[in-house]
Amino acid sequence: MKVKEPIKAEYHRFRKGLILFTYLHLAAEPELTRELINSGVTAIAYETVQEGRTLPLLAPMSEVAGRLSVQVGAASLMAPAGGKGVLLGGVPGVRPAKVVVLGAGVAGTNAAAMALGLGADVTIMDININRLRELDAQYQGRLKTVASNSYEIEKSVVDADLVIGSVLIPGAKAPKLVTNELVARMKPGSVLVDIAVDQGGCFEDTRPTTHQEPTYKVHNTIFYCVANMPGAVPNTSTYALTNVTLRYAVSLANLGVKAAFDRDPALAAQHARRRPQHLHLRLDQRDPAVRGVPGQPRRQGRLRPRPRPGRRPQHRRRPRCTPLRVRSARPAPRSGLARTGVCVGLTRPAAPDGSHPTRAAPWAHASRVPWPSLRG
Repeated sequence: MKVKEPIKAEYHRFRKGLILFTYLHLAAEPELTRELINSGVTAIAYETVQEGRTLPLLAPMSEVAGRLSVQVGAASLMAPAGGKGVLLGGVPGVRPAKVVVLGAGVAGTNAAAMALGLGADVTIMDININRLRELDAQYQGRLKTVASNSYEIEKSVVDADLVIGSVLIPGAKAPKLVTNELVARMKPGSVLVDIAVDQGGCFEDTRPTTHQEPTYKVHNTIFYCVANMPGAVPNTSTYALTNVTLRYAVSLANLGVKAAFDRDPALAAQHARRRPQHLHLRLDQRDPAVRGVPGQPRRQGRLRPRPRPGRRPQHRRRPRCTPLRVRSARPAPRSGLARTGVCVGLTRPAAPDGSHPTRAAPWAHASRVPWPSLRG
């Protein structure tokens, strides 16, 4: 059990039968993906444990990173750090800094809340209009909400003092929303913080950095792209992550992988197993490092598991039911079929030879159907 994905120095510890429970972010780690497949490790990624439409093990770290992004962005805007020397909230008579948040998920929402609390002029962008409506109602118009598209991104980013990228596509690389050409047009001393660096980053010039050297310059702007932002506040991060991971860890330790998956579908939602057909994560098939797994067949799109050998899929059996034939009270017509009966049941009546049909009846329950054999 870990927190961050394994590093190269730990690859030699991979072995068949090992259960690895940690953040993996395989979409941005093709080499790690190959090592997990070839070694036979059963790897369960925190970020793919899913309850309904939520990612409970990713949410705490997204909350920490989102709130922390505003703190480090405000610090990077100071002149000693190379920024343009702007106070995020301004003062009476002076305009506050303009903050643009890309993505209205957990991280983006927390970043926007922190920036608003410091008095900044905040704009949040997302493709989900319903989510933007919720935020607009929650903040009563104090938070500017804009539908995300290339035109609006360009218009907002060029004029921003602080840009926070918090775009997430579960199990896939983050889209590149801010290009190098767009960064060149930004105001000198502006700051860009990429929370999505673990998933490849949503800025074209993003590259992972460390807490020792967290920033670098691109076209007179400052990039902050630390891959493990919650590591800067380990006390808070430890408690936040333990609160949500402990019950899953206890379940895996006490029951084993198979029984834990059977008991809790959230664990089995998406997991990486030892063969590529068991890899439920969305991998970028255009990446030659991913599609070139030695000795394994190339697959396009989403990879789904094969059924276990020797076991057939379990189907729910339909109850065998011979419907009841009831004579109608109406008199028989003079032409056509002799009489009309009532079929009550789930399936068609059994054949005269006693065999049972395999297809369900096309009529509904207790519907009237003609019976040609009820004469006399």
